[in-house]
Order: sequence, then structure tokens, then C-alpha cells
Amino acid sequence: MSAAHTSVGGMPEPVEDVTYRQQDWYAEDLVDRHFVRCEFFDVDLTEAVSRGAVFTECVFGSVAFNASRHTDSAFTRCSFTRCNLFEAEFTGCKLVGSTFDRCDLRPLRVDRGDWSFVALPGADLRGARFTDVRMREADLTGADLAGAVLTGVDLSGAQLHAVKLTRADLRGSDLSALDPTAVERAGARIDAEQAVLLAQALGFQVG
Repeated sequence: MSAAHTSVGGMPEPVEDVTYRQQDWYAEDLVDRHFVRCEFFDVDLTEAVSRGAVFTECVFGSVAFNASRHTDSAFTRCSFTRCNLFEAEFTGCKLVGSTFDRCDLRPLRVDRGDWSFVALPGADLRGARFTDVRMREADLTGADLAGAVLTGVDLSGAQLHAVKLTRADLRGSDLSALDPTAVERAGARIDAEQAVLLAQALGFQVG
């Protein structure tokens, strides 16, 4: 079943409170679509492309987002459970307040956009790439970011306790919420400005 929709005056009608189960939306082109409080279970969105799509308070359960591409789309206050985001890419997208639980997130790529208040506790994000993303007050407690790239990321107020940052590239990111004694950090890359900040966090006087 295709993700067909109607429009009024050229603007897409929001689809509200609809449940989709076992739908084949392989390579679906989702342009300027709007879903509100919809539920998606076992939907195949492999290689789907979204542009300007909006998902508000939607539920995604066991949805395949493999190799999907999302540009200037919004997934606000959505929940993702047991979803597969293998090689998914998000460019300029808004995921404020969304939660991820037991999802396959490798190797996720995120460029720009707003992921503030996103919940990714315990997530396996090894090798993921986040560049120039706002992740204020995101919950990354216990997440595994070994070998990940987080450059130019705003992590102010983020929950970073027990996060694994081994060999991660953190240059240019806001690490003001990071307690360097409460994370795994061997081999992580930081810039000179961050080094001063973390030294001060450890109680050193610099200069």
C-alpha cells in the first residue's frame, strides 16, 4: 500500500491517528508529508527519501529505515523501538524530544539539524557521524560512541555519564556538560580550547 495522500490548496493534509502495519514503502518518496500521532509497525522504509516531511508524536516499531535519506524533515516527540537505521542519513532534520530504544543505529550519519532532548541512553553509536548538530540536553547516558565523529555538536546540558568516547573525534563540540572522570575517553580527539575547558573541569589552573 502506497503512502498516498490528499491535499487542499496545494498543501498536504495532515494524516492523524492512523496505524500502518506491515506496509511496503520501499523507496517511497515522502515530500512535504505530515503525520500526527500515527503508528508504524513493521513498515519497510528501506531506501525511502523524505524532504520537508513532518512526523509529530508518531510511534515507529520495528520499522526498517535502512539506507533511507531524510532532508529538512521533522520527527518531533516520536518514539523509535527496535527500528533499523543502518546507513540512514539525516540532513537538516529536527528530532527534538524523540526517543530511541533497542534500535540498530550503525552507521548513522547526521548533518546539521536539531536533536535536542533526544533520548539515546545505552545506544550503540560506534562509528556514527554527527556534524554541526544541536543536541542540547540529549540523553546519551551509557551510549557507546567509540570511534564516532561528533564535530561542531552542541552538547550543552547533555547527559553524558558513563558514555564511551574512545577514539571519538569531538573537536569543535560543546563539552561543558562532560565530566572527564565519568567517561571512557582514551584516544579521543579534542581541540586546544576544549583541552583548557576539560583541564579546568579537573581542577587545574591553566596558564
